[in-house]
Amino acid sequence: MEKQNLQPLKGFRDYLPKDVKKRDFIIEKIKKSFLKFGFEPLETPALEYEELLLGKYGSEADKLIYRFKDLGGRNVALRYDQTVPTARIIAMYNQSLPMPWRRYQIQNVWRAENTQKGRYREFLQCDADIYGTTSPIADAEIISLADSIYKDLGFSEYKIYLNDRNILFELMDLASIPANLQFPTIAAIDKLDRKDKDEIKSELISQGLEEKSVDHLYHHLDEAKPTETLIKVIEESKKLGVKNDNLLFQARLARGLDYYTSTIFEIKIEGYTGGSVLGGGRYDNLIGQLLGINIPAVGFAIGFDRTLEAMEQFNLLPPEGKRSGVLVSIFNEELKEASLNLVSRLRQEDINCEIYPDEVTKLDKQLKYADKKFIKWFLVIGPEEFEKDKIILKDLETGYQEDFKIENLLKKLKDSKQS
Repeated sequence: MEKQNLQPLKGFRDYLPKDVKKRDFIIEKIKKSFLKFGFEPLETPALEYEELLLGKYGSEADKLIYRFKDLGGRNVALRYDQTVPTARIIAMYNQSLPMPWRRYQIQNVWRAENTQKGRYREFLQCDADIYGTTSPIADAEIISLADSIYKDLGFSEYKIYLNDRNILFELMDLASIPANLQFPTIAAIDKLDRKDKDEIKSELISQGLEEKSVDHLYHHLDEAKPTETLIKVIEESKKLGVKNDNLLFQARLARGLDYYTSTIFEIKIEGYTGGSVLGGGRYDNLIGQLLGINIPAVGFAIGFDRTLEAMEQFNLLPPEGKRSGVLVSIFNEELKEASLNLVSRLRQEDINCEIYPDEVTKLDKQLKYADKKFIKWFLVIGPEEFEKDKIILKDLETGYQEDFKIENLLKKLKDSKQS
């Protein structure tokens, strides 16, 4: 039999338990922030009709969409982001949704990217959006939520860079950039954090721009001021608790997706070189393309993998190898029932625990198993303990052990759970 390739596909990953625990820690904190701001959960299918996704993100992004025919011959595509599928949800269910509607979504998306640090082909996105209002308060609320998430995750040194898409279009008109090249120009400018100006200039000239137009554009970007709308968004964000020092206007901020219409923003963590960890903005026309009536929207997507990398870099995750949980051992087959009854009682008391699932395995091997899983409490009911109606509790962190009556054992485990 030919040996199979067991490696995941390039850009796709396995997550072992220690990896999942890190991810769950971050997800729970993000969810807590979403709920604190009144956002409701949403989930959509991994597959959509190809026509729904194509043409919404721009020609460069369209190239990254995973597309294929399903077994029924339909042209389908894997979810590229969560914004367009949510626009479909609003188009279908807008009569039953409370407007303005706040929704969050935490699901995987797929992009046929060139893989690099912090960039994969399957990855988790965490989105939050407000639909149904053009008020700068909604933009500010979204920015305040983004700020709250990174504070709650433990970051102290980060900046929120803001711009208005209308500034970019105005400056491109001033630089005599033709309308048909304006979106490709935005996509190129969006790479200025990863490439220098000369590289971007060469790219734009190869797309058909004149050199003097690129030079004029760079000049105007350096001289630009925020719009009145953006000034209002910044002021409302400060009233909602975002520090003034964390809010920075940056005229060259572009955000590569075509559907943004005005406010755009990104968060970058100082000292982290993997790029922005969150990006978003206002997109007031996307739902109109699907529904026929305009429903304005503003929101963001968290770069989950980059955020995780930054948390590892700055030691913001719980220490690896911290012991937790309970293992109830089985001393022998005669005492199996006592161990099964004990684990059932612990679970009824909402104590996380497991039982060693083999009654013939020797006790020392069960102990090694618990140690390998970084379990904290190892419980034993031997013949003497069974006669005295007691349980041995061994702390695998300190090595200390003691006999307990069941009532005292429950109190001990609950107290340790709370500490």
